Amino acid sequence: MGNGFGREKMLSGSPWKPIALFALPVLLGSLLQQLYNTVDTIMVGNFSGEAALSAVGTTSSFSFLFLAVAMGFSSGNGVVVSQSYGAGDMRRVREAASTGMILLMAMGVALSIAGILIARPVLRGFVSVPDAFLDQAVLYFQIYSAGLVFQFGYNIFSAILRSIGDSAATLYFLLIASVMNVILDAVFVAGLKWGVAGAAIATDIAQAVSFAAAYFYMRRKYEVFRYGLREYVWSSEHAKQSIRIGFPIGLQLGIVAFGLTAIQRAVNSFGQVMTASFTVGQRVEMYLHLPCNAFQVTLATYAGQNIGADRMDRVNKGVAQTLIMSIVITAFISCMVWVFAERIMGFFSISPEASVFCLDHLRTIALINILLSAYVPIFGAFQGANHSAFPTFVATAALGLRVAVTYLFCRSGFLGYRMLWWNGLFGFGMGFTITWIFYLSGAWRRNSKVIV
Repeated sequence: MGNGFGREKMLSGSPWKPIALFALPVLLGSLLQQLYNTVDTIMVGNFSGEAALSAVGTTSSFSFLFLAVAMGFSSGNGVVVSQSYGAGDMRRVREAASTGMILLMAMGVALSIAGILIARPVLRGFVSVPDAFLDQAVLYFQIYSAGLVFQFGYNIFSAILRSIGDSAATLYFLLIASVMNVILDAVFVAGLKWGVAGAAIATDIAQAVSFAAAYFYMRRKYEVFRYGLREYVWSSEHAKQSIRIGFPIGLQLGIVAFGLTAIQRAVNSFGQVMTASFTVGQRVEMYLHLPCNAFQVTLATYAGQNIGADRMDRVNKGVAQTLIMSIVITAFISCMVWVFAERIMGFFSISPEASVFCLDHLRTIALINILLSAYVPIFGAFQGANHSAFPTFVATAALGLRVAVTYLFCRSGFLGYRMLWWNGLFGFGMGFTITWIFYLSGAWRRNSKVIV
């Protein structure tokens, strides 16, 4: 078997070097993913109008709920694979990967069907999408849901590749998908004027291409992942471990999705102008999250492999060096957002009324998101050490506080509508405090080794 990034690099030398080299493709891949999501928004805003832009934007938090399931359970399986790989047990690597593929593909099919069926009642009832763009929002989400099976497949293939140290490959898959998505957006949205339907179709096709690329690459490069049709095996042991580790990760992300959906509901209550402004703010905020999320993914693999090899001493060093990189990169991006906020808004063609809200939104998140970079990467160490339930607790507390202060104060004299984006200061501040207390206590090191 090709050895991906290589166990020896994760298990020896100065931690920051392999962490940085591993995280860079993850970060660039996530950047590409956000870029083609942003292209959807820009194309729709420029060629289909502010109502269509609001329709696409208002589904984003609900869409993230499905992505949370894919990312959670694929990450859980990735931890199981990485620990087996760190221990040098290739038979269990093969069994765990096969189980993860079966599990995630089944989930993808089920949630594709579910997304199509529940789109209208959820968007109307829970998200409170205004009637002015409800039909467009439903159409976009139903077409988007049809491609969820490819999203789930891509996530499990990527998680397996990252678990053996091959984070660079996913960057190439996403590069191909991003280029295709931009081209198809130009054809379907700008050329054929298909509006939100065209944007959703372009996304589905791009996801199908990245799914196929990941599958064929994994089979071609790594012999251990070359399964015949009858060679795919289901291991209840590995499935339970994947679910036990992955469920809290998925729940954590799901809580984030529910919290953001609740905030989106409050945003929608201020009308289409605010929804369009908030859509742009959310898209930009996702770029601010990229470094800490990439380092979280990296630390999960790094910690999993080092714990599998009984090298807990390297984990603490890796966490400290990772946090420095996370904070520095996020601070740089935040400065760029602050300085170029007005130019960024210009790409989306929102109205002057929406721009007033959006400028305040962008400069606020440029300040407060630095807090995330100082604690979210630590979640990866917890996940690699089989304490993935703790990040779920932190996410619940932080999102709960964000939602609470939003609904308590968004129509009051204290910040008013600005609480729609200032809520992050309260939630992230709580998350920072709780995470560091738990990390410094050392409790997360207990029972960190899974016996495989």
